[in-house]
Amino acid sequence: MRRAIPLLSLFVLLTSLPAPAQGILPSSFAGWSAGTNLAPTTGFKVSDSETVAHEYGYLSGEKGSYARDKDTSIEVTLYRMKDPSGAYGMYSYLRSPDLLAARLTEHSAMSRDRALVLVGNLVLDIHDSDLAKDANDLSALVSAVASKAQQGPLPTLTEHLPTKGFIDRSDKYILGPVTLNQFFPVSQNDWLGFSTGAEAEVARYRVNGRELNLLIADYPTPQTAQKKLNELQQVYHVNAADADQNGSPVFGKRSITLLAIVFGARTRAEADKLLEQVQSGAEVTWNEPTFQFKEPPITTMIVGAIIGTGIICCFALISGIAFGGFRIVVKRLFPDKVFDRSSTMQVLQLGLGSKPINSEDFYGIERNQPK
Repeated sequence: MRRAIPLLSLFVLLTSLPAPAQGILPSSFAGWSAGTNLAPTTGFKVSDSETVAHEYGYLSGEKGSYARDKDTSIEVTLYRMKDPSGAYGMYSYLRSPDLLAARLTEHSAMSRDRALVLVGNLVLDIHDSDLAKDANDLSALVSAVASKAQQGPLPTLTEHLPTKGFIDRSDKYILGPVTLNQFFPVSQNDWLGFSTGAEAEVARYRVNGRELNLLIADYPTPQTAQKKLNELQQVYHVNAADADQNGSPVFGKRSITLLAIVFGARTRAEADKLLEQVQSGAEVTWNEPTFQFKEPPITTMIVGAIIGTGIICCFALISGIAFGGFRIVVKRLFPDKVFDRSSTMQVLQLGLGSKPINSEDFYGIERNQPK
């Protein structure tokens, strides 16, 4: 027994140790087999910048090559992000203009030789010589990966993007200054305030034959958005009075918690064609008059109480007379049949007298007895 105790303790210790992390990519799907090709990635670089990936919350990745016969193969790269919002940002960043909308998931895009799929907090980057032919097989791969994905809400900033003049697949969800500088080159530092909880969406538009860049940033409070706009007006001359003469003027406006900025417009009127379409979808008033309750004078309250009490007393008096008269009429027309029937009446008698109780005594109604 004493020898078994150390062995049992060792077994409990070993079973309590964390198990090695298991891969997310399946070993096979729809007849495609990976063999021993699956392996985690040791590092990840997007456009030679690891900072971009970490701004989106990159945690780990996997790569695998699947084959079904000697002539065909599918290369799959999986990116695991911290949350679905970061995965959506990575998906929008990796999506190129040649990737058209696909039906693999709500957010998926595909060309002839490449597919990009968002599944919860996971992003799949798939390469094949003819993906249209293997579309059904890709659905099986997505289903296998979806069971291990972390689901959650996605960003809603795209709902505030104007639709008129929008260039398809040009929108990018931004969570850091390095990524922002690639699509909206105003400054390389954190001029938009990502460190204070900001999130942004950038997109390109075609207005009057010119291509403009639109940035929409969302802040925690309207005060934070207004403070940031004031700061941008001082530091980067946003909405400057002499903006028409500047080489690259920047125009912006605030709508509740949203801050919209246009880069590339020549005049304020040209920028307003985009800015006027950006609405937050909520209405908050700071200085509008509100309803205020005012108590009536004490004399009005007293008079109202007296009148109300009189109305209640009159109603009670009229109701009592009406009900009592109704009983008397019924008792005269139908004696001992509806009210106060002697056969069913129960009266508590104290026994202080010898006179028997008669129901007629209560109302003084004389009843003719049959002779």
